[in-house]
Amino acid sequence: MTQAPKSQPELFDHSALRLHRNRHQAEALFLHDLARDEVEDRLTMVNRTFTAPAIVTPFAEIWRGALPNSKIVADEEVLDLTPGAHDLVIHAMALHWANDPVGQLIQSRRALAEDGLLLAVTLGGRTLHELRSALAEAETQVCGGLSPRVAPMGEVRDLGGLLQRAGFALPVADVVPLTAQYRDCLHLMRELRAMGEGNVMAQRRRSFSPRALFARTEAIYRQHFELPDGRLPATFELVCLTGWSPSETQQQPLRPGSAKMRLSEALKVPETKLPD
Repeated sequence: MTQAPKSQPELFDHSALRLHRNRHQAEALFLHDLARDEVEDRLTMVNRTFTAPAIVTPFAEIWRGALPNSKIVADEEVLDLTPGAHDLVIHAMALHWANDPVGQLIQSRRALAEDGLLLAVTLGGRTLHELRSALAEAETQVCGGLSPRVAPMGEVRDLGGLLQRAGFALPVADVVPLTAQYRDCLHLMRELRAMGEGNVMAQRRRSFSPRALFARTEAIYRQHFELPDGRLPATFELVCLTGWSPSETQQQPLRPGSAKMRLSEALKVPETKLPD
């Protein structure tokens, strides 16, 4: 199993993460419900019947009954998955909190039988970009500097690259953008805590923040993003990753120069010679 290198400082405090998740409120897990819907929709488009699925998730209750014969495991640093035992692994809404995301994907690939499917859903780079920018500007003005408050999220291109690094074949990454609306910043921050998605950055500020910081954040948020009805939008970006464990039976890309017809012949257009 692949683990985060202990010689490097960890980005996230997983002890704090477990505490936050233990305090979650079921009605606030709408992102996890949407992730499940997205996974179920995508599986209907795969011409395959999966008989031994595994689901990696921090909230097992969301996934109970989703797939017959599924094994549900927690998103621990070392996943409780048996190598080669599954034809489908779903990694659901947990990769953005992994100190070693490539390690999580490698473990998922090793758990797959040959030609098995990984379907991962995680939060992407534009998630909470409004809150992130408002907090950064407010903290600079009020506190004279920045501290880690909103976790960094991977961009879709970078997350797709992780699939290749983990050894998956036919990797695909795409984005499902979502926008929620809130009365004010306090409403948004309370909902994030209810989701179990509060700040668990290892280098986060441990002391209480001044009230002036949040008042200034609210003002900046409204200045730049307020909707006509006075509510505040918050972006959540779901990134969906799919990849297959390698198999000789999978479609392979053609070798360069192996085409049997010139592109101009296929398109039935005259070929234009480029200048030297």
